[in-house]
Amino acid sequence: MSRVYNFSAGPATLPEPVLQQAADEMLDWQGSGMSVMEMSHRGKAFVSIAEQAEADLRELLQVPDNYKVLFLQGGATAQFAAVPLNLLGKAEVVDYVNTGSWSKKAIAEAGKYAPRVNVVAEGGKSDPMSIPDVADWQCDPQAAYLHYCANETISGVEFHDVPATAGDVPLVSDMSSNFLSRPIDVSRFGVIYAGAQKNYGPAGLTVVIVREDLLDRASDQTPSIWHYQAQAEADSMLNTPATYSWYIAGLVFQWLKREGGLTAMAERNARKAGKLYEAIDASDFYRNPVHPSARSQMNVPFVLADDSLDAAFLSEAQAAGLHTLKGHRSVGGMRASIYNAMPESGVDALIDFMADFERRNG
Repeated sequence: MSRVYNFSAGPATLPEPVLQQAADEMLDWQGSGMSVMEMSHRGKAFVSIAEQAEADLRELLQVPDNYKVLFLQGGATAQFAAVPLNLLGKAEVVDYVNTGSWSKKAIAEAGKYAPRVNVVAEGGKSDPMSIPDVADWQCDPQAAYLHYCANETISGVEFHDVPATAGDVPLVSDMSSNFLSRPIDVSRFGVIYAGAQKNYGPAGLTVVIVREDLLDRASDQTPSIWHYQAQAEADSMLNTPATYSWYIAGLVFQWLKREGGLTAMAERNARKAGKLYEAIDASDFYRNPVHPSARSQMNVPFVLADDSLDAAFLSEAQAAGLHTLKGHRSVGGMRASIYNAMPESGVDALIDFMADFERRNG
C-alpha cells in the first residue's frame, strides 16, 4: 500500500495512526465482538466512546463548565439555519461579517429567519484579499449575535485573532476549517460550530459548543435535531447520531493530545504554512492572492503566472503523489489544504515539486 499526500479541502486527510487504530478495531472494538458501526448508540460501549470524546475535546479546548458540547448532524451548513433559529429570540437584527463564500452562504440562510441581516463589514473584495479592520465594522448593539467565519476554505482568508468587538452581543463563529488548529479562548464566544470533515474527522458530524445562557432563545419552529437545548438535554442523542464519525473524531482528539495538544499543533501549522508561503513569495511563477495579514494556515490558494499550465501542473503533481490540488471551481488556480493531519513532509514534497515545475516551465 502506498499513501499519497492528500491536499483536499474536505473530506480531508486524517492522521495515519487514527486510521490504523480504526482498522484494527473495525471488526471488534475492545473485545465487544462488534464494530462501532454496529453498536447501539444507547449501549454502554458507545456511550463510553461518546463520553470520552467529549471529555477529550473539553480538555483540548479548555471548554468552561458553563458550555454545552454537542455532536450533531447536517454539517456546518445546517448550522447556517440552526444559529438564527436558536439564537434570534425576540431580536430584530443579526450581525454578520462577510469575508468570502461561506460567509455569504451563512448570510443568505440567516435572511430566511431574521427580520434583518446587518452585514457589518465586507472583506475579500480587494486585491490582495484582506479582512476589514474591526474598528470599521458597523455593528448593531441590538443584534442577537455577531457571526463570522474564522477561515474561508475557498479563498484562503483567515482571522488570526478573535475579533475584539464592543458590547455584550454574543459572538458566533464557523470554525469548520481551522477548528483545533491552535488554542482558542472559548469563553469569548456564545457559539462555536465546526464540521468534522476538514480538520478532525470524517463527514457526517458537526461539533457545536454553546454557552448555557443562550439555550432558552430558540424559536418554536426550530427542528428538534438542531435545537440546542433539546440536544443538550439528550446528550446529543435525540435521534441516532453519526456514531462512527463521532468515534473517529474521538480518536483524532486522542491523537492531538498525544501530539502535544493545540499549542504544539499551532507551532507545527505555523511552520508548515510559513514554508509554503515563503516558497510562493520567493517566486515570480506563483502568486497567493491574500494579504499576508489574513493568510490562512489551513488552506493556501495560489495561481500560476501562466494558467495554460494549470492542467500540466495538476497532472504531474498527482503523478508525484500530490493529490487534490485543484482550486475550488469558483476561483480556479490551485489550493493546498494543510490541516493538522498533513505531515510536514507533505508540504516539503509540494514545495520541491513546485520548484522543479517552475524550473522546467518558467
